[in-house]
Amino acid sequence: MRVSRSFGLELRRLRQEAGVSLSDFAAAVNYDKGHLSKVERGLKRPSIALARRCDAELKAAGSLWRLIDSTATNATPGRPTVTEQTAVGRRQVLATMGTLVGGRALAGAGDSSTTGISGVAYSAGVASESLFDSLRGQFDQMRLLGQAGPPTALLPVLRFQTSSVIQAASRVSSSERGALIHLASRYAEFSGWMAQEAGDDADADQWLDNAAALAEVAGDHSMRAFVHVRRSLTRVYKREAQETVSLAAMAQHSQLPPRVRGLAAQHEALGHAVAGDEGPCMRRLEESRDLLARAAEEAGEGPVLGTSHVPDPAAMSTGWCLYDLGRPRAAAAVLDVECARLAPNATRNRLRYGVRRALAHAASGEVEHACHIAGDLLGLAPQVSSATIACDLRALDRELSRFRSCDAVAALQPSLNLALTGSSRS
Repeated sequence: MRVSRSFGLELRRLRQEAGVSLSDFAAAVNYDKGHLSKVERGLKRPSIALARRCDAELKAAGSLWRLIDSTATNATPGRPTVTEQTAVGRRQVLATMGTLVGGRALAGAGDSSTTGISGVAYSAGVASESLFDSLRGQFDQMRLLGQAGPPTALLPVLRFQTSSVIQAASRVSSSERGALIHLASRYAEFSGWMAQEAGDDADADQWLDNAAALAEVAGDHSMRAFVHVRRSLTRVYKREAQETVSLAAMAQHSQLPPRVRGLAAQHEALGHAVAGDEGPCMRRLEESRDLLARAAEEAGEGPVLGTSHVPDPAAMSTGWCLYDLGRPRAAAAVLDVECARLAPNATRNRLRYGVRRALAHAASGEVEHACHIAGDLLGLAPQVSSATIACDLRALDRELSRFRSCDAVAALQPSLNLALTGSSRS
């Protein structure tokens, strides 16, 4: 109650200083006037979502929501750093290889006979171009399948594929080995993303450790840095602002490729948005936009790091950052444009950003439109079974719960409940 009273008193002070009546303020943040009156009197505890909108409307720079969120810290000062892992030693690398291939070490494993891997034949010491092309093509297929199906079904296949690539690397000449180990690190990194989607953060971290170990032996500094970017995303969904910023900052060295730095800046912006720090958030998004544009101009033939199914990752992240910063109307305007650009086969991303778009519209007071958007997408939730999308589905459910008397909300509720159940199975 002390927290609620402190928040209420500060909200009333800021509102009155701004010369805004309670009725006008209620309309601006899309909350009932009576509810806000109780919040100002300390009779109701405000939600974080309400606090963020009040902050944005009154330009309070996050001071209100920090009064009620005990985990809130300002992520900007000093850009604190997480203790970086030391370089992965050869013993750890070989242990990783052995774990992934069932005890077979990388160097000198197996006999000299021709062996079939993933349906492709190869001989000891001889790298077949068709072998690498096939394994690389299968990686692209795995990423497509990751958009369309449940991660729990894909993870065993990814483990087998990673093992297959490592075994292939153990049978070719040293000059040809690097490309295969690099590809294995990509398989491991993608497996980490699928493990996070399945709701197993411990397994995700293990896969990312594997990716870093493989990248170490392949001499791939870009992938080693990108592992920090991937780890930062797990912190976004845990709402750990400071840790998100710190991890993302590790991958912004000027010698790294612009795509890695651009995605790192994008994730750092997400962390600043969680912390309610609009200034640094928008600056990092601008940096991300510039770096990703440079990366597109310099793109090579290899599979791109990070999402390949979002046309403009920086713009899409801008929409979500605006929502976290308490500006749902601006967020909805951006997400409307970016969601329309998603390919029909990008099922996971269509659901992810479509739910966020619906949430932004609901928070803006466009409840029926939000229900219409969500209604067209919720049937996809059991198909992709995503633990991270489930976070946004729960947020949408909470937002719509304020409008249970609305016919559109009542009609959507069975589908929303089913989607929440389907996503929780991941």
